[in-house]
Amino acid sequence: MGIDLANLRKTTTPSPVKLSIDAAAAEGDVDMREATQEAEEEEAEQQEEFYTEGSQDLLEARKAIARFSLPRAKQRVARQKEESTIPLRTHIKHRKAVKEKLHGFDLYGSQIAGDRPVSICRFAPDGQTIATGNWGGGIKLLTVPNLEEKRSFKAHTDRVGGLSWFPGATLSTSNVSESTVNLVSGGGEGNVCLWSLDQDQPIATLSGHSGRVCRTEFHPSGRYVASASYDTTWRLWDVETTAELLLQEGHSREVYTVSFNNDGSLLASGGLDSIGRIWDLRTGRTVMILEGHIREIYGCDWGVDGYRVLTGSGDGWVKCWDLRQVRNTGGIGAHKSVVSDLRWYKGTESTSSYLPSTDGQNGRMDVDGDQPPQSTPVQPRKSGTFFVSSGFDKNVNIFSADDWSLVKTLSGHSGNVLSTDISDDAQWIASCGHDRTVKLWGIDS
Repeated sequence: MGIDLANLRKTTTPSPVKLSIDAAAAEGDVDMREATQEAEEEEAEQQEEFYTEGSQDLLEARKAIARFSLPRAKQRVARQKEESTIPLRTHIKHRKAVKEKLHGFDLYGSQIAGDRPVSICRFAPDGQTIATGNWGGGIKLLTVPNLEEKRSFKAHTDRVGGLSWFPGATLSTSNVSESTVNLVSGGGEGNVCLWSLDQDQPIATLSGHSGRVCRTEFHPSGRYVASASYDTTWRLWDVETTAELLLQEGHSREVYTVSFNNDGSLLASGGLDSIGRIWDLRTGRTVMILEGHIREIYGCDWGVDGYRVLTGSGDGWVKCWDLRQVRNTGGIGAHKSVVSDLRWYKGTESTSSYLPSTDGQNGRMDVDGDQPPQSTPVQPRKSGTFFVSSGFDKNVNIFSADDWSLVKTLSGHSGNVLSTDISDDAQWIASCGHDRTVKLWGIDS
């Protein structure tokens, strides 16, 4: 029996099972593509900066900050132009003289300043007083250089984290009135307090943070205060009205430290997310993100040049960031453990709008000497030439900002050092820590 091939035709009828599988796969691909697209859009939204409308008071504050900072920036740039004419040989000679002086620092005195660890110490602008805060919530004012207790008051119900002096503040009774603000403090209970040092109670308590306040800083104008908190925000407050002007988010974890540049136009913040950010106070924008540390950032401070900032971290490193180059320009393995605090020496420039220059007086670090008349060549200044850092290796280190070399290690604490500071005349370095003491380091005469 033959088969008629001409009557045969090829049919490709798919099975119902295969159809259902293909349809389900196609539908699954569509769902997966849609899910991927939604995830990408959500990630883009998270990365995108967004702005919320601020208050009229914040707008006026931004305008006031711009009016304050622009003339100061102009003066700073003019001074830098003048200093650029200084011969390199003069700079080298000057830096060498500064380093030789720094080698002379040694322990001058020590004083117990609390029943619990002393968390922070800050020199008054006139250099005659050290304000200290401890884990018991108390603030003590100690004289320089005898470290005698001048004042003591219960400031907070939890540990004192932030202390900052009003620009140009002194303890002269003729300059103090009931409404005069001399000091700002931040506590573990979340409050920020403004103090007049002739009263045992704060002039005002600024409430708003829902977490521990780690650092507080006065704006160079004295009109505003910034506070960093464990509630993952930093805030800007009006000193006169005590109103909260700005609640700034941006860190993914706790914010530990804040610092204004000398112009008053920028603020640097650092947190436990290991990230630092630089904010333009006149616009509210982030102008630079400081990425490079692998542990928490506990300290940051600006240089007098206005465009470099130092950060200290739990990774033991101090890094320098250049705002003009928008990058990290240097790093130092500063301590064997956590870098708890750091201060870049600014000299009287940090308070030059309020206080006269006092370089070279009363046995102070006489490197600059008297200010030369305008007709004589411009001389280099010692401000910005070195910085100090404290660490959990129980040491305070002095570093040259010229070549980032270690100049001297100050050893004497029996526990972790939590904070350090330099007096405006560069004669004294203060430190405090877990051993409950405040130590004063001075230059041998």
